[in-house]
Amino acid sequence: LYTGTGAIGFFMALVAKKVVGVESVPEAIEAAKENARENGIHNAYFEVGDMRHAFQAELWERYGRPSVLVTDPPRDGMHPKVVERLLELEIPRIVYVSCNSATQARDLALLQEKYHVSVVQPVDMFPQTHHVENIALLELRA
Repeated sequence: LYTGTGAIGFFMALVAKKVVGVESVPEAIEAAKENARENGIHNAYFEVGDMRHAFQAELWERYGRPSVLVTDPPRDGMHPKVVERLLELEIPRIVYVSCNSATQARDLALLQEKYHVSVVQPVDMFPQTHHVENIALLELRA
């Protein structure tokens, strides 16, 4: 979710059977598709879609149900409807990448209804600034 131009998806494509990226910005999806073509990545697929409606049956029918979901939302975090839908879907693992620890904490608190936060790793991608990326691994509670 919130795939942008597909950078995270391309790394995932190296170890995943299939990667599906969803993004609301059509130009970003076109760039992701072009990047995939230019780099010979054949197991990554990209769709334009509103995150609030990204989990419709047609997406599952086209690509199958994911075993891992990676989300990298904007600074505002995930839309409440996205969080609600993730709780309904019960995807086994969620990797939540965030540039805003406050909105990530808000979303993780909501997701803890069904998920356990097993690892959180900060990444200093912008040294000597106050910006830090956080990566959290969530696993569905048994």
